[in-house]
Amino acid sequence: MNTVVTHIDDRGIATVTMNNPDKHNAFDDTIIAELTAAFNQVASDDKVRIVILASEGKSFSAGADLNWMKRMASYTHAENLRDSHALAEMLRVLNFMPKPTIARVQGAAFGGAVGLVSCCDMAVASPRASFCLSEVKIGLMPATISPYVVAAIGQRASRRYFTTAERFSAETAQQLGLVSEVVEAEEMDSTIEQLITQLLANSPAAVTAAKQLVFDVADRVIDTQLIEDTCTRIADIRVSKEGQEGLGAFLEKRQPTWIPS
Repeated sequence: MNTVVTHIDDRGIATVTMNNPDKHNAFDDTIIAELTAAFNQVASDDKVRIVILASEGKSFSAGADLNWMKRMASYTHAENLRDSHALAEMLRVLNFMPKPTIARVQGAAFGGAVGLVSCCDMAVASPRASFCLSEVKIGLMPATISPYVVAAIGQRASRRYFTTAERFSAETAQQLGLVSEVVEAEEMDSTIEQLITQLLANSPAAVTAAKQLVFDVADRVIDTQLIEDTCTRIADIRVSKEGQEGLGAFLEKRQPTWIPS
């Protein structure tokens, strides 16, 4: 049985599902490799417009698999470094996915799973979802996921939850910015569908460019170089194929060609 399953519908919505509910979708080297392959596949597929990250069972992901941790306990430094690089690559591919990403968090998300949620552009959670950066409890730290978690919830909250390893609720996760919406379990799919409808109304090329824009301007000094860069970007996209189509559709009061009929 594959621990990761990918389904792409006729609208170009790719759902990547962690499929190991008996182990609460806990990470090991196999699921990390399968997730990386799935993320690379949908990232390079021109038919895919939106990516949803979901999981089967009552937990989103319980973090590291116990048997994997037992194996890692006897790893050399070089073997640990190799494993860390594999996890880092999975997170990198998801974080910089050129399409919008939505995490569907129905239950517990611990350890590295918080990293997965942080790498998605949006996250919809049920009230029974909970989160924990539990690494320090066992003498470790959330190192590989840290750039993405700090970007999602900020330094102040990271300093607390990295060091206390306390469990926090979906409501707290929403207050921190980790989760976009908290809705009852039976409303999760309809809420995600509303986000999909919003996203499909937008130019695919502009969505990709807008997402990259966030990465490129975040935390930069607003100087002449940044101003020139942003001016160039808007000029470039105005004369692009989809930029011209979008402006034309707006002025002619018609639907642009990228909106599904």
